[in-house]
Amino acid sequence: MGASIVPSSSFIKALISLLTFCLIPQPALAGVTRNYEFNIKLQNMTRLCHTKSMVTVNGQFPGPRIVAREGDRLQIKVTNHVSNNISIHWHGIRQLRSGWADGPAYVTQCPIQTGQSYVYNYTIVGQRGTLFWHGHISWLRSTVYGPLIILPKRNVPYPFTKPHKEVPIIFGEWFNADTEAIINQALQTGGGPNVSDAYTINGLPGPLYNCSAKDTFKLKVKPGKTYLLRFINAALNDELFFSIANHSLIVVEADANYVKPFETDTILITPGQTTNVLLKTKPKFPNTTFLMMARPYATGQGTFDNSTVAAIVEYESTISHSTVSIKKLPLLKPTLPPLNDTSFATNFSKKLRSLASTRFPANVPQKVDKNFFFTVGLGTNPCGQNNTCQGPNGTKFSAAINNISFILPTTALLQAHYFGQSNGVYRPDFPITPLNWFNYTGNPPNNTFVSNGTKLMVVPYNTSVELVMQDTSILGAESHPLHLHGFNFFVVGQGFGNYDVNKDPKKFNLVDPIERNTIGVPSGGWVAIRFLADNPGVWFMHCHLEVHTSWGLKMAWLVLDGKFPNQKLLPPPSDLPKC
Repeated sequence: MGASIVPSSSFIKALISLLTFCLIPQPALAGVTRNYEFNIKLQNMTRLCHTKSMVTVNGQFPGPRIVAREGDRLQIKVTNHVSNNISIHWHGIRQLRSGWADGPAYVTQCPIQTGQSYVYNYTIVGQRGTLFWHGHISWLRSTVYGPLIILPKRNVPYPFTKPHKEVPIIFGEWFNADTEAIINQALQTGGGPNVSDAYTINGLPGPLYNCSAKDTFKLKVKPGKTYLLRFINAALNDELFFSIANHSLIVVEADANYVKPFETDTILITPGQTTNVLLKTKPKFPNTTFLMMARPYATGQGTFDNSTVAAIVEYESTISHSTVSIKKLPLLKPTLPPLNDTSFATNFSKKLRSLASTRFPANVPQKVDKNFFFTVGLGTNPCGQNNTCQGPNGTKFSAAINNISFILPTTALLQAHYFGQSNGVYRPDFPITPLNWFNYTGNPPNNTFVSNGTKLMVVPYNTSVELVMQDTSILGAESHPLHLHGFNFFVVGQGFGNYDVNKDPKKFNLVDPIERNTIGVPSGGWVAIRFLADNPGVWFMHCHLEVHTSWGLKMAWLVLDGKFPNQKLLPPPSDLPKC
């Protein structure tokens, strides 16, 4: 007779606790803490037959993918092993009461110096979708960036068809030269900086550039499937059109906010924006290879990288490879809009609407406590004594909001505010409207000089804000993608020409406007946004064209603490970097 095996009491207890755990509905479980290590290090990379040593995270380009769920806490330890100062921004994360982890250098923190480390510690509250992280000091984000994917809570479905597979596609720019040298030289001479040598898709320039065929991203797909493509524009200075030959895309999300789905052949995505699309593949193997391509949407008068990045959509054949040689298949190219196609940009922008469902409502502020009107555009600064600069008429290029070109301090604004040491660091008197009114989109004034300073816009906690941003024609009308840290905002209206305070608000969409964190101010036009200032701290707002940020097209909002403990900024962490 075989021996009987009686389970021990401890085994039975363990089994019961395991079964109990498994039976708890997953959404009832709290989010988990996810730890990542980012080592900032130099790495040799080769593209276009040029090898250069460049700043990376963990030696990767693009950097590592961060994946979390809504409700999770992230603790990301960043250690700096290079001679440059570094800071990392988690682009689009609300950072509710955790402004110390937002990342822009000299705004919410001093940068991490050589040999130092800092743990970015924050919880993802009420957000899910595609965001990204990037360096936020000087031009280091040209190589320091990567996807930040927030999945819904467990057992919470997408409000669209469940995809067969999800693929992040991140646009970037490749410079053969060192980007720090490029911007430093431009700021010294006052002229426009040299442009990139290529655009990249997932770090690869693709087959349309010289010496680049081997560096081509391939999206391998199966027939009759639905793919979720998570697009991120991490390029430094260029808005991009994107299309896949002979395939349409269904847009389902923008800046980690669900939208009413719509079909399009082409998307437009500015630096700082993300767009999720569904790609439905052909029902059968098409005996064709398809190119996906991106090239710039350019509205300004400056030079830009007028080139095209390509990647390949390759169908996996059910037939053995001996029968079908991919290289012998015909290659189809998409048709992209003209470089300056502002009408496409406008129409595409108008199609983006919040999902505004019961589960994902659009909580648009219906009443407004404070109205602001900001001009955004270029300008000039004098060259300095006995010098001739390379900007317009011997001046230096500059850029400004309400004609104030923002000067970053040498200490962090958030620390200065929190410890009551703002004296000599910033002034709390950013103007609510331009000091000098003029025909913003008509003939520009003769005097193009800007003023320079470090001024903050102070608003009480829970203020309902309406902000109109107006492009100007000074040195040429141009589209400016404005990014606001710490908040999402609703884009309630936009138009061309000068904003009319009497007529235009009547046409605002207060029902289902798109909610996002980065919006293109139309070239020669205006955009109106609304948001609730429910996040105490200092929040950077700037053009996401890096050259314009370098020239001063930036400012910061100071949202004061509320009355109650859960309305106050948390104290700074002990490892906060020092200047």
